[in-house]
Amino acid sequence: MEKFDHSYLEMAEVWSRNSYCKRRKVGALLVKDRMIISDGYNGTPSGFENVCEEDGVTKPYVLHAEANAITKVAKSGNSSDGATLYVTASPCLECSKLIIQAGIKRVVYRDEYRLTDGVDLLRRAGIQVEKVD
Repeated sequence: MEKFDHSYLEMAEVWSRNSYCKRRKVGALLVKDRMIISDGYNGTPSGFENVCEEDGVTKPYVLHAEANAITKVAKSGNSSDGATLYVTASPCLECSKLIIQAGIKRVVYRDEYRLTDGVDLLRRAGIQVEKVD
């Protein structure tokens, strides 16, 4: 565990509160060289209504916090290569694929997602994964 892990996770938690999702609010921060280079929370794509669920079911086009942080850094011109991703919930399989392709080398999360296939894939790819309470 690194010195600022708890602080960055707390900041990701604060950022998750921006989410309009009712079932679960997730926040993510991308950090490189001790600088926050991107952030994200789960929600609908830009230009869509800020409603994540319909009849208690998450809409299929809702983006996860990790995907929002990764696409945001791509638009900014910064590079996520070698960065650490702090996220309030462990990544799903789809987000884990994006994490690998984005060159992120370390993932730190707080809450365990019910499926572990995302974390399993990250470890298989040689990415350092840590759960912090």
